[in-house]
Amino acid sequence: MIISEDILFSYGAKAEKYQPDEFIFQEGTSSKFYFQIIYGTVKLNNFLENGKEFVYGFPFDGHCIGESYLFTNHSYAINAMAVTECEIIRLEKNAFLKLLSADPEFHFRINQYTADRLHFRYIISSLLSIRDPAVKLKMLLDYLKSYFDYDTLYSFEVPYTRNQLAALTGLRVETVIRTLKKMEKQKLVKINNAKIQY
Repeated sequence: MIISEDILFSYGAKAEKYQPDEFIFQEGTSSKFYFQIIYGTVKLNNFLENGKEFVYGFPFDGHCIGESYLFTNHSYAINAMAVTECEIIRLEKNAFLKLLSADPEFHFRINQYTADRLHFRYIISSLLSIRDPAVKLKMLLDYLKSYFDYDTLYSFEVPYTRNQLAALTGLRVETVIRTLKKMEKQKLVKINNAKIQY
């Protein structure tokens, strides 16, 4: 978690529950809250004119979402939607900024988290130019494994479904499934009870 839940609650935060497919915030609206996920998975996306969806990420337990917009006057350029049932802490923007002013350590944590997320978006963007599905998946899994600080073979359980991996890489779900099976034969991944270990 980025900021202790107790500290957020001491500044007046409230916990809200969201159901799958419910918007937490929408593109074009202004930022009024700091959001930190207690549990559940959220999808950051845009819907394109042709009805397709572009996915930026799937933050989950302990992550914050949309935090960079609290430092600008820009409206959200993305949507945040619940993928699973979620419970999310909401802290009003002014109270959040007061919290950051009270202790520079929190400001540093938010900046570090935002920088990590920006790096992740660069990785995701670069995947779109790669044609080989195995290379795409391996690059994404390598990044995730190092981000979560795992280094031995099969030590990292991938926190995303095959659908989510497809959305992040721009591949079809069937392609992800086929590619993972090939990677399993090559002993690059291990699949146990539908969970991917890398």
